[in-house]
Amino acid sequence: MPVPFLHFRTLYHRISHSHTPLLIRNLMAAAVPITPSNTRLGWIGTGVMGQSMCAHLIRAGYTLTVFNRTPSKAQPLLDIGANLAASPHDVASQSDVVFTIVGYPSDVRSVLLDANSGALAGLKPGGILIDMTTSDPSLAVEIAAAASSKNCHSIDAPVSGGDRGAKNGTLAIFAGGDESIVKKLEPLFTQLGKVNYMGSSGKGQYAKLANQITIASTMVGLIEGMVYAHKAGLDVGLYLDAISTGAAGTKSLDLYGKRILKRDFAAGFYVNHFVKDLGICLKECEILGIALPGLALAQQLYVSLKAHGEGDLGTQALILVLERLNNVSLPVPV
Repeated sequence: MPVPFLHFRTLYHRISHSHTPLLIRNLMAAAVPITPSNTRLGWIGTGVMGQSMCAHLIRAGYTLTVFNRTPSKAQPLLDIGANLAASPHDVASQSDVVFTIVGYPSDVRSVLLDANSGALAGLKPGGILIDMTTSDPSLAVEIAAAASSKNCHSIDAPVSGGDRGAKNGTLAIFAGGDESIVKKLEPLFTQLGKVNYMGSSGKGQYAKLANQITIASTMVGLIEGMVYAHKAGLDVGLYLDAISTGAAGTKSLDLYGKRILKRDFAAGFYVNHFVKDLGICLKECEILGIALPGLALAQQLYVSLKAHGEGDLGTQALILVLERLNNVSLPVPV
């Protein structure tokens, strides 16, 4: 006779009350495939990125319980079937896998590790935390240790691709933690983009920080080229089209070139959050004993945007800094 299907929670309960060693229990739990019929999901943080990402999972048939500090930001998800919880703890108590994508490392610590309201306190043994916030690698290691002490798992899985990647389900996902758990989570990650396993806990965060370092200098180069082209009397739109298929073609150009020309500074990724990311990068550089002057320059230029009250604009608003430095203003295409 075929072995009857067991719900994830039922199977874990049976093996966790046996005398099977912990390693074997974890391997058995990891072997249960994730499907909409046996895995309840939680989502904490329904902002620019989180809302689109969460919606993909709902449309794939998963049951979602969500939390956001501003409940109105979760309303579009409630309209398509999500359930609203009162706290991260309440999300986790109703979920097998809990995603978080919030603003700052302090927010991550609060929503996951707070002894009373945090998600880990509400998560049952065998549960999985997935933090998709760009955060401190050391905090990812701390969360993983805290989860392990409860016979749970934690994966750090920050993402790259901006609001467009979130909407299209084409994000790059950098995963750190137990590789077998990352593989188990692939049915979920596939709904959001492409997962890349980077190594042990914290390595996902290190990969994302290296990604941000690359983006920072790339964005400076893109905008400096645009300012130069303008001052040289070129049609900047034609210039961008011309370089897009050459060696200067980049994802930043594809995502932001036309937005910059149209003065569209709506946030796909907030300046405030990018300044946070670059600050973490600089702190990690000090720990690692390396000097990255391009990173330091980009961070200062973005801090200038914050100083002008432009922290809630998107990262493409860096053009404003270069325009102020050079007393120019790029024309808006007719």
